[in-house]
Amino acid sequence: TPVDFGLPADVTVINTCSVTARADRECRQLIRRTLRARPESVVVVTGCYAQLKPEEVASIDGVDFVMGTREKGAIAAAIGVPEKQSSPQVRVSDIGTADDFGPAWSSETGGRTRAFLKVQDGCDYSCSFCTIPLARGASRSQGISETVRQAGGLVADGYREIVLTGVNVGDYGRKAGTDLAALLRALVLVGGLQRLRISSIEPNLLTDEIIGIVASHSVMCRHFHVPLQSGSDEILRGMRRRYSAGRFAERIRAVAERIPDCGIGVDVIVGFPGESDGDFQATCALVADLPLSYLHVFTYSERPDTLAARAASAVDPGVRAERSRILRGIGLRKKQEFYRRMVGKTAPVLLEADEEDGSRCGFTGNYVRVAVPAGDAPGNSLVEVALTGLRDDRCTGRVREGERA
Repeated sequence: TPVDFGLPADVTVINTCSVTARADRECRQLIRRTLRARPESVVVVTGCYAQLKPEEVASIDGVDFVMGTREKGAIAAAIGVPEKQSSPQVRVSDIGTADDFGPAWSSETGGRTRAFLKVQDGCDYSCSFCTIPLARGASRSQGISETVRQAGGLVADGYREIVLTGVNVGDYGRKAGTDLAALLRALVLVGGLQRLRISSIEPNLLTDEIIGIVASHSVMCRHFHVPLQSGSDEILRGMRRRYSAGRFAERIRAVAERIPDCGIGVDVIVGFPGESDGDFQATCALVADLPLSYLHVFTYSERPDTLAARAASAVDPGVRAERSRILRGIGLRKKQEFYRRMVGKTAPVLLEADEEDGSRCGFTGNYVRVAVPAGDAPGNSLVEVALTGLRDDRCTGRVREGERA
């Protein structure tokens, strides 16, 4: 039986991230906070930080089990009867040999609205700043028939939207002779599924065929999240990315031309080694020029065991912070412009279960957050909403007559 964090529990499982040095630090802080709050609880640490640095995790006094990425699905069997261990039990295997695919899905808290279905894991790319291949292994995918079966089960359980997730979703099925487009064509036929969303896709894998499927099927959410990382070709080469700034721009414009009002989000890393003022200005200019709806801005973080960490041309941390601030400002303006463009239109909104200050929030298919009066419609309902204004970080609206609860 799950309990809220901070309440007494027989077992506490901490699923860690290791995408940045800050993530590692926050994981350590969370582990120690858990041990202080629940000294009697059996503490299990799993995920990418546990996979990459098991000895570091095990050195934290009070941790009972350290479980690697491949061992994550066997936590219950490892624990057996919950009992504090005299010394940490470390069970971490070599992820580099992984060819298995463990089924996994999760959902947002507060009701069965959106389910996140893992269809792909691992990565065969070798970006110079990234440790994910070390933590998650080679690229591998779940079969189409099994994915369709799981999607049908999630719909039967009451989920309205399924988000396809993975480390490199666009690489889905390559080793099995299929691709993401084939999976999408199968999933849009799942009975009762109201929405299907792609979590993220690399620009070099965003094909015209995928764009066409999103454009032509009402089940598909008109939303893409596409990593850019830098608008400078020199920095992209240093990052070992598989596209140029020009190719990225071409893909984004192809989406916008085919799918009007498509939500397009972008990841950007600032302060990569060697990033000059000119390189940063190229990123700002590209982002400002493209039809984007939001940005995720990351400050470069040195990661051990990566090529970039060995570069001698580090950018001053203060410069990194200032560039992040500037780019986040551009991202906020892009988001406000996109939201403002949506005001006056009507769009389906999938409302969430939780209420906040008399409002109920949800997302449109193109990833605009919308708040409506809580009494207009129940949670986990897909309703037509007239978007009437802007408030803080969301649009406001009213459920159209005939669409109310």
